[in-house]
Amino acid sequence: MKTVNVMIVGVGGQGSLLASKLLGKVLVDAGYDVKVSEVHGMSQRGGSVVTYVRFGDKVASPIIDLGESDFILSFEKLEAARYAEYLSPNGKIIVNTQEIDPMPVIVGKAVYPSHVLNELESKDVTVDAVDALSLAEQAGTAKAVNVVLLGRLARSLPAVPKEAWLEAIRSSVKPKFVEVNLRAFDLGYTLD
Repeated sequence: MKTVNVMIVGVGGQGSLLASKLLGKVLVDAGYDVKVSEVHGMSQRGGSVVTYVRFGDKVASPIIDLGESDFILSFEKLEAARYAEYLSPNGKIIVNTQEIDPMPVIVGKAVYPSHVLNELESKDVTVDAVDALSLAEQAGTAKAVNVVLLGRLARSLPAVPKEAWLEAIRSSVKPKFVEVNLRAFDLGYTLD
């Protein structure tokens, strides 16, 4: 199997590290060689957070270079645009349609761009835009955006059965949050 490259990008506090942990666990449990590398940046202050996840028969390095990512799982639209150059020609960006204002917008020095996803699509980027925040709220908590997006990604990774994802959630999430995360995953997974 060729190595598959997944980047998880978002803003500090959105749960990208839990998402990478769940993704890594489900892939290791499925028998793949998995390498994960986390770049936290200013994660505690709303800054960009990036995680590289690479898996296959044998993976030498955890780093993904420009143009190599098969999937970018983006928790916010500007983060999708920021890392789009890492996407491979046949790759896909799965992006939450939520907008989180970066510091220049918050302090009035800039305006949030209004056509981020349209610009990506105009560059022949495959974009799967998901209102993950609404689905997470439907599942029971806005904090489950990360798991909604993992459910969406899971549909694109058919080598791992759905039940394996559900088991990874059951064994990795605190017991009081398991049911809401299972619902969130299913909403992302079954969304048409």
